[in-house]
Amino acid sequence: MAQKMTMALFSGSVDKLTAAGVILSGAAADDMDVDIYVLLMGARAFKKENIGEQGSMAELPHLKDEFFASLERLKVNTWVQFFKEAKEMTNVKIHICGLAGKIWGGEKLEDFNELADDICGIGEYITSAQEADVHLFI
Repeated sequence: MAQKMTMALFSGSVDKLTAAGVILSGAAADDMDVDIYVLLMGARAFKKENIGEQGSMAELPHLKDEFFASLERLKVNTWVQFFKEAKEMTNVKIHICGLAGKIWGGEKLEDFNELADDICGIGEYITSAQEADVHLFI
């Protein structure tokens, strides 16, 4: 039986989304089942119209240009690419919190990019976190 990881993705900043993508990639390579619950600011990043946006950085925002230049120089995937590749490798489900979606004007699954699998309530996240072998809050 595969191990299960539950990730709460609270942040919509590009540095933390990239970190989540790297972690997700490692979990996928380890063939873990992964449930990602996209909360508050994270939901904004998953809106269709925001998918290509470079957004803000939560940590050291004055180094944003250097961060992106380093990612490009090192040929590091974007956070979206990390997420897409992980979904192709293993059982990854991305759940948008219903309240978070509404805050950003997303009430239907179609309002979010193709990475999103469903919209759910916070109770599903709590249950998933309780059942997970690994639980992360980013």
